Amino acid sequence: MKTNSSRRKIYGRQALKGIVSKLQKKGEKIVFTNGCFDILHAGHVKLFKRARSFGDRLIVALNSDSSLKKLKGPKRPLVPAARRAYVISALEDVDFVTFFGERDPAKILSELRPDILVKGGDYKINEMIGREYVKQVKRVPVIKGQSTTALIKLITSRYGNCAAR
Repeated sequence: MKTNSSRRKIYGRQALKGIVSKLQKKGEKIVFTNGCFDILHAGHVKLFKRARSFGDRLIVALNSDSSLKKLKGPKRPLVPAARRAYVISALEDVDFVTFFGERDPAKILSELRPDILVKGGDYKINEMIGREYVKQVKRVPVIKGQSTTALIKLITSRYGNCAAR
């Protein structure tokens, strides 16, 4: 019987902290990115692919549902954290998925201490939260017009209050 390999990529912070430490002792370079990733789109996939290319392992840290709601408003998330984690963990470029409930990733970065922090090109390096906990910071150019907000606007403009057919 085939096991669910996606599930083996989803870890709690404490378990992941130990894994990261062991991998770094072996000389592996750990890359970290974070976000809401409420509706996965091409911009997210590009970010994960590029981020993974900067090191040996990629951690994607997801905002918890309550954290995402605080950032994006009461109508979000559209997709619960467990389902977002499941989808992201199925991507081959992603090695680990974890969660954080804080408004920003500073605490989880201070705990995990990855080597590289990667964010989208819409972030300025000197404004990236948690950069003091990593050795290197990288940016990945965004795909113009690709955002969850743009997708939500497109869907509502096409379907309004009508049920999708």
